[in-house]
Amino acid sequence: AYDSPVAQLADRSVGRRYQALAWGRFEAAKGVVDAPVGRSPRDRTRMAVVGSGRPARTGYEVSASWATPEVSLVTCTLETGRTHQIRVHLSAIGHPLVGDGTYGGERSGLVLDRPFLHAAHLAFDHPVTGERLEFESPLPDDLREILDRLGEPEPSDQSA
Repeated sequence: AYDSPVAQLADRSVGRRYQALAWGRFEAAKGVVDAPVGRSPRDRTRMAVVGSGRPARTGYEVSASWATPEVSLVTCTLETGRTHQIRVHLSAIGHPLVGDGTYGGERSGLVLDRPFLHAAHLAFDHPVTGERLEFESPLPDDLREILDRLGEPEPSDQSA
């Protein structure tokens, strides 16, 4: 029973979807960050986009945007699963997560004592029956509070 979940992670059939609040307005309503992730050569306690890193792909789609402060709520889908992958990838394209002091997300306008990143969806095949299992998790109260404080998002001017 243990081998099946491990194999599913390896063959990338586990579905993982995250919600993140990132600084700035994305140029495209959706896209893919395809950049290798590995240990930062300058700070071994951090991960970074580095040529010698392991392949990593993160899909993203903008769900909502606000002007003041300028932030975007994005849904991220992992095609690979590297340490801090979403945090590193979004920071690398100029959109660090709100509350992420490690990867550049601490700015004035919103105070959060952790990165705004939430595992919203998990799907995998049951190791014995093979049935596809899917789990949804609502935003925790502290992250929901941030969105409530932001108010209504701007009308979308990006076509998906």
